Amino acid sequence: MSSDHAGRYRAVRSASEHLAGPLSPEDCTPQSMPDASPVKWHLAHTTWFFETFVLEAAEPDFQPVEPLYREMFNSYYFSIGDRYFRPERGLVTRPSLVEVWAYRREVDRRMERLLDASRLSESLLAVVELGLQHEQQHQELLLTDLKHLLSKNPLHPAYRAVAAPPETQPQPLHWHAMGEELREIGHQGPGFGFDNEGPRHRVYLDAFELGSRLVTNADYLAFMEDGGYRRPELWLSDGWAMREKHSWQAPLYWSLEGDRWFSHTLPGWLPVRADEPVTHVSLYEAAAYARWADARLPTEAEWEVVAASHPVKGNFVENERFHPAPAAAGEAADGPTQLFGDVWEWTATSYCPYPGYQPVQGALGEYNGKFMANQFVLRGGSCATPNNHVRATYRNFFYPDARWQFSGIRLARDA
Repeated sequence: MSSDHAGRYRAVRSASEHLAGPLSPEDCTPQSMPDASPVKWHLAHTTWFFETFVLEAAEPDFQPVEPLYREMFNSYYFSIGDRYFRPERGLVTRPSLVEVWAYRREVDRRMERLLDASRLSESLLAVVELGLQHEQQHQELLLTDLKHLLSKNPLHPAYRAVAAPPETQPQPLHWHAMGEELREIGHQGPGFGFDNEGPRHRVYLDAFELGSRLVTNADYLAFMEDGGYRRPELWLSDGWAMREKHSWQAPLYWSLEGDRWFSHTLPGWLPVRADEPVTHVSLYEAAAYARWADARLPTEAEWEVVAASHPVKGNFVENERFHPAPAAAGEAADGPTQLFGDVWEWTATSYCPYPGYQPVQGALGEYNGKFMANQFVLRGGSCATPNNHVRATYRNFFYPDARWQFSGIRLARDA
């Protein structure tokens, strides 16, 4: 068992190094907004997790690599102690990137020694797996935060250049019909699940239909051209106020150059492609589009019951060379239903605990439960999500005005 953990530990930690490989120290230090974090901080914080929650518990003679890192790289674990002010993480020029790499190497050396020698209890091995899943979350955040940072640069730099496949015509939208029934949702194994994915429980669903594909840029451009950003009757009240406050006229990263829309992407400054899923839209924009399209957003329960039987991997171009989409297969009777790997899909469900939910004891109980207010659930994973990190029960969550994540739209309607 420990050899399996050791191999997985090395693979996940190496993946973070791979993602940071093309970046300079200057790329890794700035913070472009309070919701984002520097690349250097992501690399250090994920290391802090293993030092704090595994090494400190497992090593009889534990000594921290640097005592001040306990505060500097703590994120939101109040029970651990003080935390550095999140909106100012980009001001921390020291430790240098070289010193952060050295911090990772030292913690890796000590972690691998414990794993290779099978010196960790089953309970601590479970914490190691949580830490690896946590690092995979930060691998995605590293890319999304970096994308926001690079978008502020007038040179429109590319993170990694990617050869885009030929543009195709968007697939026709089909509707996957589900009858009225009592179903079960939630994680019950095998394999890992975060505590907020359970317990598994029953839900009653009225008959509904789920869109076979994501809303594309072509679809969304039609909404824009029909005055979608100028028609308050389509918008939730808070959403319209947010649109006015921030002067939203298009998805994040879009810019009109002459008569053509362009977008900042990880591969650089590129024309908006009609066949790609629209992304970097808020819940408010998603809900407005759904109303314009005479549809609605699905609930997370509706999404999950379809995903359990009809997952098909995504193929969004921005995905290429960063993380392969999850391998899965399946097809609805009326056409393919793509549910994984392109963009996170907004649902109409508030992020709340499932019936019977109990957070884990101790500091790790702060991981998910305390955020269950004022946010909404997203499902499905994105082109920035590691390929083995997505499952049908995964519950991502963000505030409804969030746009910097790879968030998009799938429609639903009552049958």
